[in-house]
Amino acid sequence: MFKQNDSKCVNYREKVVQFMNWKKIAFSISAFLLMLSVIIISTRGFDWGLDFTGGTIIEFFLQKPDTLDHMRSRLKEAGFTKIQVQNFGSSHDFIIHVPLQEKYLNTDLGGQILRSIQHAAQEKINLKRIECVGPRVGSELLIIGGIALLSALTAIFLYITIRFTWRLALGTVLALTHDIIITIGALSLFHIEIDFTIIASLLSIIGYSLNDKIVVSDRIRENCRKIFFVTSSSSYIINLSITQTFRRTIITSIITLMMVLILFVFGGAMLRGFSLTMLIGIIIGTISSIYISSALALQLGMQRDHLISNREDKAIEE
Repeated sequence: MFKQNDSKCVNYREKVVQFMNWKKIAFSISAFLLMLSVIIISTRGFDWGLDFTGGTIIEFFLQKPDTLDHMRSRLKEAGFTKIQVQNFGSSHDFIIHVPLQEKYLNTDLGGQILRSIQHAAQEKINLKRIECVGPRVGSELLIIGGIALLSALTAIFLYITIRFTWRLALGTVLALTHDIIITIGALSLFHIEIDFTIIASLLSIIGYSLNDKIVVSDRIRENCRKIFFVTSSSSYIINLSITQTFRRTIITSIITLMMVLILFVFGGAMLRGFSLTMLIGIIIGTISSIYISSALALQLGMQRDHLISNREDKAIEE
């Protein structure tokens, strides 16, 4: 059997933060944020981008700077309505979003807009890109995006079940779902346009948040092997594991947030939605890694025996 001075043992007398004592408060706050997110999504909906609704996007460069109001008035005079005009980094660069409209079907919409702007500006336009997405393609992309998120969560559940236990797997997947719902609730609240870059950011949030949760789960299993002779309390083991990984979690999150914040400030209009989604998701994911994932596994009745097999027990004792 183990001796207390065995090199494999941890210092079980080290200061342990009682994170699980706050689990009811954490659950209450999370439940409130989830309900609030669902209400916001159901009432405000989403601002779907052209990737999903269909339409045309045009990006071009003008030698002479121009204002957004002047550009919008030009297009309105030319008969183009319901068009979004944005600067892309400077007053020389513009992006035009044209939602799908029946009157523009079977027409060279991009060419018409460019000719109108060129005629009004009296200069040659430097076209950077023009993309057209049909309504059928947009609906297919929406389905593909949903399938991608569900597939990721399913694969994560199977992986953690095989590696650890289904209780930790279910707690992790529920925590990840919690992160995604609150994040997309914030997207709906702030009217952030949903396009494929946002789907990519949501998948990135899942990957980042999962990494934190796997680190904590690994430490929980490791401590189950090392301190079972001292205590079999699952709550104590979880508190100890989160305490040991807390500094690593916070430092990693701060550094990642700094990088994403730089991307948000200097990345331009095209990356603003992506970086803002990442900012929200990283903060929510860090909190759920500490208070939600392991606490849910504890509520599901996770015990040391669920993480350590009899064969492993005999190997440790020998």
